[in-house]
Amino acid sequence: MTRRVEHEFSMLVREIRKEYVGSGPQQIRTRFVGPWAIIEMNGNLTDVEKWLIDSNEGRRMIHETRTKMVKDIYKHAGVVEKLETLVNAKLVTLFADINLENDVAITVFVFDRDIQSGARWSAGSSASRRTSAGCP
Repeated sequence: MTRRVEHEFSMLVREIRKEYVGSGPQQIRTRFVGPWAIIEMNGNLTDVEKWLIDSNEGRRMIHETRTKMVKDIYKHAGVVEKLETLVNAKLVTLFADINLENDVAITVFVFDRDIQSGARWSAGSSASRRTSAGCP
């Protein structure tokens, strides 16, 4: 069941990226861990972006633009509703970053409940205590 939903989540994120960015990643993989949906995407950059990252200014511009754009995409109510409906949980926040040299992007969606078990998640849960100390 979980692998199927992870696949559906990946396909939904790819569809959303295509709609808002114009192209989706070449490869995408989702894993659910507690209240998190962790998305790893490879092959994100366009040919123009690959050319632009040859300079420091180009790297800075592409990194800032892509990171802000991804965060802005998931502020749209219709987009959030699709994600929440699929996993039957409310989106709390997300974190996004891209490694331009390796063309790998990671987005972590944080929901209000454990996606696999459906248990409510809170800032005082053991998962949050465990991860807050282990993450930079």
